[in-house]
Amino acid sequence: MTTGWATPSLPTPTAAPVAHYTAQRRAALVEALPDSLAGKILVIPAGQPARRANDTDYPYRPHSAFSYLTGWGSSTTPGSVLVIDSSDGSAVLYLRGPAPRDSDEFYANPAIGEFWTGPRPSVDDVGALLGLRTEELAEWPGVTGSELSRTVVLPDADDRLSWEVEANRQALDSAHELADADQDLARVLAEMRFVKDDYEVAELREAIASTHRGFNDIVKAIPDAVGTPRGERLIEGVFATRARLEGNDVGYGTIAAAGSHACTLHWVSNDGTLEPGELLLVDAGVERDSLYTADITRTFPVSGTFSDIQREVYDAVLEAADAALAAVKPGVPFRTLHDEAMAVIARHTARWGLLPGSAEDSLDPEAGWHRRFMIHGTGHHLGLDVHDCQAARREVYTDQELRPGMVFTIEPGLYFQPDDETVPEHLRGIGIRIEDNILVTDTGAEVLSAAIPRTADEVEAWMAEAN
Repeated sequence: MTTGWATPSLPTPTAAPVAHYTAQRRAALVEALPDSLAGKILVIPAGQPARRANDTDYPYRPHSAFSYLTGWGSSTTPGSVLVIDSSDGSAVLYLRGPAPRDSDEFYANPAIGEFWTGPRPSVDDVGALLGLRTEELAEWPGVTGSELSRTVVLPDADDRLSWEVEANRQALDSAHELADADQDLARVLAEMRFVKDDYEVAELREAIASTHRGFNDIVKAIPDAVGTPRGERLIEGVFATRARLEGNDVGYGTIAAAGSHACTLHWVSNDGTLEPGELLLVDAGVERDSLYTADITRTFPVSGTFSDIQREVYDAVLEAADAALAAVKPGVPFRTLHDEAMAVIARHTARWGLLPGSAEDSLDPEAGWHRRFMIHGTGHHLGLDVHDCQAARREVYTDQELRPGMVFTIEPGLYFQPDDETVPEHLRGIGIRIEDNILVTDTGAEVLSAAIPRTADEVEAWMAEAN
């Protein structure tokens, strides 16, 4: 079986546009290293597939830090490793090429055998595409030997490699210091990603445009979903089709929450029914093949028009979103956006008689009564991860000043639980969130998702036009 095969004829790829940016990112990483990482060998694994059941895996996605530094996205070969020597800035990408056609692996290895995976680029082709020196993974010496004491490994990227590293380091006096340095590497890589370069912003724009089309699909599908058992999953599936058609996948589990399910912040069961007169909250985003994702939330009246009380709550949430947006400009602390939104939430919940005191009293950190109805933050950074830069130091994440190129969400909400006896019955079961993606500019903010209808009137007109 190993003979009689024609030599594959695939054109040698030219460098992808991202290669220019990843070279800059790797150089910036070396410049940003603290003393604990100076002169170290930095190992950034892509990671291994995650087992789903028996001999089947979840769809593979490489670690975001690996993609950030290589530009390799959805087509990444599992188990690949980027190695950067910070002493001179040199970088090598180690990966497994396709199994040779005269090997048993060509037929039997579901990871690299082309009978299983389809045509795969060679090691050299990947190097040409990414503008990186590439070598077969078998050529990598691993985290061992004479360089062990100056090798740092990105944690939580490849469990198999992390266990090996921990075992190998046990004999070193510096084992504890190296483990701390691993965490320092994760922190530096996360904090580098706060400010997006031009390539990243362009990818996010495309992800948002695809997400807009996915929401158009949802609006058209709502009438068919009404009264259908597990109609929330019909909504989820419609969006997933768009995500797979135009991107790699959804960027996270789609929330399609009808009625009181909208009061559950991360409702992903999506097994409920859409009923006339209720609301439908959809939180969804398309992930590009580059792995950059959008994150948008819109709340729809299932029947096409908001009731008076639904509109009143919706307008309060919109006012909170607009208050946060108005505060966006370089130099403003990130936490200010949350404070501005929560001031609006406090004012409205006080006006409705839901607080035991005034809005001003509730805004005292010792009180916070209004947080009963909005317990989450107003926004988070967005990029390769839907909750981007999470390995950053907490104080840096929340207290840092906004800079041009930052991209984040603004997503206030109000959630009146169906069993909350502290609120009037006509409010119970109403959950509303409005979420947009924001780019900080030199002078203020650009709403990247501005084309997606967001006011109550715009949403009603959107639904009327679609149906």
